[in-house]
Amino acid sequence: MFLESWQVFEAILKELGEHRGSRVAYSQGTLEIMAPLPEHEPSKVIIGDLVKALLDELDLNWESLGSTTFKRKDISAGIEPDDCFYIQNYKLMIGKDRIDLTVDPPPDLAIEIDVTSKTQISAYEALRVPEIWRYESKKLEISLLQGEQYVKSLISPTFPSFSITDLIPRFVEIARTTGMSSALKAFRQSVKEQLGRIE
Repeated sequence: MFLESWQVFEAILKELGEHRGSRVAYSQGTLEIMAPLPEHEPSKVIIGDLVKALLDELDLNWESLGSTTFKRKDISAGIEPDDCFYIQNYKLMIGKDRIDLTVDPPPDLAIEIDVTSKTQISAYEALRVPEIWRYESKKLEISLLQGEQYVKSLISPTFPSFSITDLIPRFVEIARTTGMSSALKAFRQSVKEQLGRIE
């Protein structure tokens, strides 16, 4: 859908309200409205939980802002990730109720679950989000911002010692068969074992 102005985008956000099931993305006049289906939610939840578990096991501080709306009027871009994390910049986000991307940094890591539609990343490029994970068809793709565009990577700079593209999909599938809590316990154990080998 092509929008004539930023004001229309803002009006749509206001009309949809804070507590809604749909998510939006806006870049250079084009608006996407995504309504996640039930198969989308379990993957979103378990991947977010796996990231939190990994950050905790690595003793890294973080702030999660979930599906917060990130937008900048001056560059006509806005996005609502499935999940997102501030890791390198976590201190700047503690206690923040409002995000202003003209002064605040974008999230360090954004996660998109592409079960029902493919995420358009032009808004992420415009907002300069350094790292995006996209999960689709039981595979995880890492994209890193280099210059003005994203390039695919096999390594996450946030977790360079871990094969994230193998590890996350494997435990998402374990969660589907054994349940989320047992998958998380097994994941933590796997991370501890790998950390023991690294040390």
